[in-house]
Amino acid sequence: MFNPFTRPEIPMLRVLDADGRITDEERKPPLGDEDVLDAYKRMLFARTADAQCISYQRQGRMYTYPPNLGQEAIAGAFGRVIRSEDWLVPAFRELGAWLQKGVRMRDIFLLWMGVEEGNRMSDAPRMLPPSVPIASQLLHAVGIGKAMRYRKEEAAVFAFVGDGGTSTGDFHEALNFAAVWDVPVVFVIQNNQYAISVPLRMQTRSRRLADRADGFGIPGIQVDGNDFFALSTAAMAAREYAIEKGPVLVEALTYRRGAHTTSDDPSKYRAPEEEKIWETRDPLRRLRLYLESKGLWREEDERALVDIYKQEIDQEFQIAEGYPATRPEDIFRHAYREMPVDLKRQQAEFEKYLNWKEHYQWQS
Repeated sequence: MFNPFTRPEIPMLRVLDADGRITDEERKPPLGDEDVLDAYKRMLFARTADAQCISYQRQGRMYTYPPNLGQEAIAGAFGRVIRSEDWLVPAFRELGAWLQKGVRMRDIFLLWMGVEEGNRMSDAPRMLPPSVPIASQLLHAVGIGKAMRYRKEEAAVFAFVGDGGTSTGDFHEALNFAAVWDVPVVFVIQNNQYAISVPLRMQTRSRRLADRADGFGIPGIQVDGNDFFALSTAAMAAREYAIEKGPVLVEALTYRRGAHTTSDDPSKYRAPEEEKIWETRDPLRRLRLYLESKGLWREEDERALVDIYKQEIDQEFQIAEGYPATRPEDIFRHAYREMPVDLKRQQAEFEKYLNWKEHYQWQS
């Protein structure tokens, strides 16, 4: 298999073009037709679930949600490579990888409903809760990697971050100590080209975010983030390299076709022409065209499968909606083993506010 970490530098790793044609057989990952078909179905499930999440949020049945539309190939490819013994340290836009790690849709719904139990994800071994503070999870990943080296575990840590996160101090500190300690961490930058509304050109003058690896003495590559095959090749090679030698940095160049979150309006900072261009580079479209060219997929197959997925997802949502409401004290009591005085004070103030609110509404 082609290993981008042992070959001369390439501008960007790409195997599948926008029309679903293989352009580089050498760099194609060793996946059979059934593997590729399964990967497409999983990506399709993630996209269907993502659309359902937005629908539930618009109905007022979930809180703010970060859409994944347009970035499914990254989570889909890395999710297939991440094993049960590996750690997954997410940001918040890797739905497909979470699902392949073992997370149930009901847990994802609970998470975005604000129910603390959603963070447990008990069916997903070795996965941290998603991180909202940007890039802070990368330091956690390095600590986990350090412990794994100490315990001589043959496994890797996969840590995800967005392009905006590469401008934080946490990102640079994490890469520096990962390199110093030779920890088995695969850093994956989901470069969707916007840090909320700030375009990449206003974030950095770096030619590629992958080039930031040079300053820390670790290998880094840029991959077409909408190319499932190129991502799979990179993910397989990155895991092997991380376990044997140390950290690697993978920049997956993609595009967030939806909003940053459901509280965002991308039309205020993106041009429709730009969005139309990236629509033609959509990761599911590319892989679907490949499968259709081999006679492995038809439009009617997709329609039937999406209907099944919607029913399954809706059933999971109903389970989540039937979960007991979060008690006010649960918001405070899980932060520390023994609640400090200042947190007890905050809890008392919050409960006082709730009592006032209930009394005020009753009088009204």
